[in-house]
Amino acid sequence: MRNPLTIGFLVLFLGATAAMPYVWVKRAGGRLEAAEAAPTAPATPVAGAANAGYCTPELKAVLRRVLQSCGLMQSGGARGCQPADARQVASLAGADFNALFLPMANRAGVIQFDQNDGNLDATDEALVDRLFSDQRGASYFFVVSRSSPEGSVQHNRELSEQRANAVLSHLRTKFNDPDLDREVGLLWLGEEFAQLDETFCSWQRSGGAGQCRAEDLNRSAFVAWIDCTL
Repeated sequence: MRNPLTIGFLVLFLGATAAMPYVWVKRAGGRLEAAEAAPTAPATPVAGAANAGYCTPELKAVLRRVLQSCGLMQSGGARGCQPADARQVASLAGADFNALFLPMANRAGVIQFDQNDGNLDATDEALVDRLFSDQRGASYFFVVSRSSPEGSVQHNRELSEQRANAVLSHLRTKFNDPDLDREVGLLWLGEEFAQLDETFCSWQRSGGAGQCRAEDLNRSAFVAWIDCTL
């Protein structure tokens, strides 16, 4: 026969063991309530790629195709898309392609050139500098150049390519940016695709107040940082 003292001790031990999970749960619940009641400390900022509100699925799809097909620069040599290629890559009508960029009015600019000219003047350079300096964590800087319809199709293709490369050359000269070759993407559209209309007169432009006819706007290079993650 067991000693009554031994039996009592055993009962007490088993009771305490059974009660311990209840005590642990109760204490954990108390700690949770206290944590919820305490003020929340500000989260530590985490750096990440920007993804602005205008980054619609359609814009991302076009951006991805441009980066893959027209390319960024490789080993210091600029790659780009010519008008026929750009139309195929965008998979959009010109007006629809341009409409993708309308929400970027405060983030982009139109660098306007003189007729039959592919060189930047001081006003053009100042706008390029201001826009390129305002990176804000974006990853891709687009240069989309055009020409107005005067002259031959081939001449205007070459002219729009000169305008895109003029912006690129200035960026290389002005900014000591080791990532430039991975940031800047070129599209030269000639007169054949995605012509601008007077909707873009309200944008930041290097042209004067009287230079906002369609032909003025299309002697240009559209430039912008695009804050989209892909």
